[in-house]
Amino acid sequence: MHTKKALVLAVLAASTGAMAQSSVTIFGVVDVAATRISGSGAGNRLGLSSGGNAASRLGFRGTEDLGGGLSASFWLEGALGIDTGTGTAGGPLLFQRRSTVSLSNQFGELRLGRDYLPTWWNIALLEPFGARGVGTSQAHSNFGYNTIWSNNSVGYILPATLGGVYGQVQYAFGEKSSTAPNDKQGNTLSGRLGYQNGPLNVAAAYSEFKQVLGASDVAPVTIGRDLKVGNVAATWDFGVVKPYVFYGQEKVTGNPAGNNRLDSYMLGATAPLGGLGELRATVARYDLKDSSSDFNKVAIGYGYLFSKRTQFYVTAARLTNKGAGTRSLAADGMATLAPIRAGGNSTGLDVGIRHSF
Repeated sequence: MHTKKALVLAVLAASTGAMAQSSVTIFGVVDVAATRISGSGAGNRLGLSSGGNAASRLGFRGTEDLGGGLSASFWLEGALGIDTGTGTAGGPLLFQRRSTVSLSNQFGELRLGRDYLPTWWNIALLEPFGARGVGTSQAHSNFGYNTIWSNNSVGYILPATLGGVYGQVQYAFGEKSSTAPNDKQGNTLSGRLGYQNGPLNVAAAYSEFKQVLGASDVAPVTIGRDLKVGNVAATWDFGVVKPYVFYGQEKVTGNPAGNNRLDSYMLGATAPLGGLGELRATVARYDLKDSSSDFNKVAIGYGYLFSKRTQFYVTAARLTNKGAGTRSLAADGMATLAPIRAGGNSTGLDVGIRHSF
């Protein structure tokens, strides 16, 4: 009898120990803003937008200690349209922001699934507005191709024990048949290397997308186009002000017709105001090669923290087209304006609240 009791207690102890080594967290951001966007010759649009300061999301992540310094983890994160209570673009909640499983130890992390591209992190993390709202950087996806996420990816992330050096490499499979006209379409190779120590944070990244196809391409296109994206960004925190600098380039190769390269330049800064407030500002230029249809953008914003989780914010931005350019500001959850007048301007204003949990 005592032997059976001891065995039961041992099993319960082992089960309790195993459970203690695992953790699952529910997390998210609820962010909504009253937004107004206008454009020359296109009137204006007023409504609610989602994620003007941080992308609204709902996620689940967990980690299990496998012993010997090895751990397994998962990350499932979906976008939320707080203005309508739906997922992205009015659809259901899907884990399209990130859905990965990983193995990690002292040598780094092996990660598989749908993940962010390394080149995106230089825009999202090293930019005063975090690539959100009317003040967002527009140094991505300028030729109509997705340069934020990669499906079917395998990645390796350096460990956080290298004296401030960080980085990752990632390869995504297009999963096309070897007999398809564009059998390499969707194959993507990407990487990022950076250094963060004290007030300094600097990183460079590069991505190459094979045989990309745009909405205007007629399938099957015998010769696909390769898209190459590179950028470098840096910031230094002086305490009273934190300046940012960014340079990026998007280039479509194998496309003899039209303008196929856009260079992005940005200077920005954040500065604390009164302990709980923060001022944000950027000045940017976007240069389309061999074209006069360039555009410039300025943005200024202010955020006030009611707590570590809740922030009130306001952002104003103005985009100025050159030549025949018709670029307009946009906001998540709001329909875009009709094409604005060539060479015209577009202005935007966000007033919102962000709460994280």
